[in-house]
Parts: sequence; C-alpha cells; structure tokens
Amino acid sequence: MQPRRSPAWLGVDVVCVLVFCAIGRRSHDEGLSIAGVAATAWPFLTGTVVGWLASRAWQRPTDVVPTGVVVWLCTVVIGMLLRKASSAGVAASFVVVAASVTAVLLLGWRAATALTLRRRSDV
Repeated sequence: MQPRRSPAWLGVDVVCVLVFCAIGRRSHDEGLSIAGVAATAWPFLTGTVVGWLASRAWQRPTDVVPTGVVVWLCTVVIGMLLRKASSAGVAASFVVVAASVTAVLLLGWRAATALTLRRRSDV
C-alpha cells in the first residue's frame, strides 16, 4: 500500500481536532485534562470519522479536494449538531471560529503535504 493511501492519515485528522479542542479549552480557561479535551472533542471527532467514511478518505487521504473538504465539512456540521443535541454551546461566533480553525488544520496539512510531494517529484 502506498503511504499516501494509508488509513493511518486518519490519525493526523484526529490530532488536528484534538489540537483545536485543546486550544479552545485553554483560551476559555477550561483546563487541559484528558477528560475535558475528550468531552469537547467527541462531537467533532464523530464528524471527522463520518467525513472519512463519506469521502472514503482512506483511498486518497491527502487530497484537499474532495477528501479534505468533505472531512472538514462533516467535522464542523456534525460536530455542531451533536453539540446542540447535547446542550453544548453553538453560538454563531463559535461556529465561525470552529469552521475557520478546523479549515486551517484539516485542509492545511493536506495542502502542505501536496506541496511537499510536488516539490519532491520535481527534484
């Protein structure tokens, strides 16, 4: 299996979501305990997994389009729906920040990977 087609790339998305949640908790003085980060992250991680399944991301995990976009949108939309269903906050400003930060993280690593691979193939 080619490294670019490995489902292990799901781990990169999971780390990105955990980083987003940890930064958010820290910026709101909520603490960085494992339980606290997990409580914040589970809706978004659920969305990430749904995005992986919907896009069949294991086939082209490093592609920004369509894989990254589908994973990002599912992460945000499903994450917010699950937060709302569990009575967690979904203020408009939070949705904007969450969408922006997760876009940078989930799409950013894919764009950086594509750029790196393109440069390597040019050498």
